[in-house]
Amino acid sequence: MKTCDCSQNETRAGDSVRRPASRWRPGGEIAGWIVPGATLVLLPKCPACVAAYVVLATGIGISLPAATWLRTILVMLCVASLVFVAARRLQRFMARRGWPH
Repeated sequence: MKTCDCSQNETRAGDSVRRPASRWRPGGEIAGWIVPGATLVLLPKCPACVAAYVVLATGIGISLPAATWLRTILVMLCVASLVFVAARRLQRFMARRGWPH
């Protein structure tokens, strides 16, 4: 049985620890674009249709005002998610280019 020498894992203050690349990263990045984008495209504009989708998916009926709020919240979450993914992508692009100088 091999023992671990913990002193090799410690870093000095100010040193950055590089995380190993995840094999799920490409799929996660693609899903970060596709899931909110597809949700925005497929989300109905009509509150009655949103309420009908909720009934079909869960078996629980909701009122039209609740469906309106649900649609608004879903749109805001999807847009926020897309902005976050785009900002993270822009940050990686800028870091690769060496910006800011």
